[in-house]
Amino acid sequence: MLTIRRCPTVVSNYQETLDQTTGCGHNCLGACCIHGAKLPVYSFVKFPSAKGLGLDFYGESDSSQVQEFDAQHDPVQGPALPFLNTLILAQWEDRLSRGLFRYDVTACETKVLPGEFGFIAQLNEGRHLKKRPTEFCVDKVLQPFDLKKFNFTKVGQEELLFCFEESEDKGSNYNEMVFMKDSPNVVIINVSPIEYGHVLLVPRVLDCIPQQLETETFLLALHFALEANDPYFRLGYNSLGAFATINHLHFQAYYLATPFPVERAPVRRLNDNEEQDNDVKIFELTNYPVRGVVYELGKSLEELVHVVSRACNLLQNCNIPFNVLIADRGTRVFLFPQCYAERQARGEVEPDILETQVNPAVWEISGHIVLKRKENYEMASEDYAWKLLTQVSFSEEAFSEIKHLIFSSDEGMEQTSMAGNLEKLNLSQLGKDSAKTVHQGLNNGNTKLRKNLSASEQVCI
Repeated sequence: MLTIRRCPTVVSNYQETLDQTTGCGHNCLGACCIHGAKLPVYSFVKFPSAKGLGLDFYGESDSSQVQEFDAQHDPVQGPALPFLNTLILAQWEDRLSRGLFRYDVTACETKVLPGEFGFIAQLNEGRHLKKRPTEFCVDKVLQPFDLKKFNFTKVGQEELLFCFEESEDKGSNYNEMVFMKDSPNVVIINVSPIEYGHVLLVPRVLDCIPQQLETETFLLALHFALEANDPYFRLGYNSLGAFATINHLHFQAYYLATPFPVERAPVRRLNDNEEQDNDVKIFELTNYPVRGVVYELGKSLEELVHVVSRACNLLQNCNIPFNVLIADRGTRVFLFPQCYAERQARGEVEPDILETQVNPAVWEISGHIVLKRKENYEMASEDYAWKLLTQVSFSEEAFSEIKHLIFSSDEGMEQTSMAGNLEKLNLSQLGKDSAKTVHQGLNNGNTKLRKNLSASEQVCI
């Protein structure tokens, strides 16, 4: 088992409570308190297709076609916002005024690093924890939920902003007091925010789902982005082994009033053929330090969800850590297989990179580099950001094998069985080497898989 030592990010004021037993003595989000409680609920309407969404889509082939952000729009002071945005920001500001955050993120210094890509550096000294590091396993993407460890049912209700549920009628609406009967989707603050409006979306909180993606919960995250309808509002997901530190399913989201560098990176079309059975456009990044796949909404939101969640399931079951960025109001999804934590566990990350204590999760990979020490912030450059992120990425050869795994698998396979049993893939449709790779990943874990991906080199270079 490969492990690294790091300080876990404190996302709730109850995370460091000594008593982690069931039953809390306060108004928490567990079954002991939430059933029968009256909680605020935002109800959204499902969109069965892209038609009628009223969204402007980004271009498909290179950064010059990317839709320009509206310079007049600002999530704090700009023109009228969709109601969900107004609700998030008003509730988030209320929790800020009540002193629930560990520091004031609005006072953190931020700058765009000079250079071609526009990497964003932030000095966030509040995230530098003076506590004993914890051992984290980095080579097991799928792990069972452990009720004894911190999870979001232990969060106090004062950290809850609202529940996010599908509407029973034809319109979105908000109700401040609704009796809770089932397991709600909750939106809570991150008490160690990276940016303004930093929140966590926790699907079906009482179901205690471990940190792994499935179709239904990924669809919920896309609806959250669609309902916000703001290009500055993005959602992110980190798998275990890719710097998720809490094994309870959650997405992160926040506002950043500038494009992420990855959103402007050039791409190359991967599925430009007439035989595909869906309208989802698929690309790969071509000039970016982290290799990744980009999915763009076609005519159906469900098709986008199916294609992306299927790829994530394959990665999960082959024990490959990954990060996901949901951008462009939920119409574009970036998927990044990554191996930085494994490189770190093997002692392969360069000392000057380790010294900065940056944990390259979804936000850092997307180009928003959070630094915890002033000297690192002052010396940050585009060369540093590029050097950091290249150590996150798989080699070109290994990434080609991962793409082959994602795109060559049997499309007729049942999704319900795929999540737990990759051996039901029709391996005859893969090359002999790729079939061997899948079986090795299933039987022997991530280390064996990666040895097969590239026999001539370590894949993380």
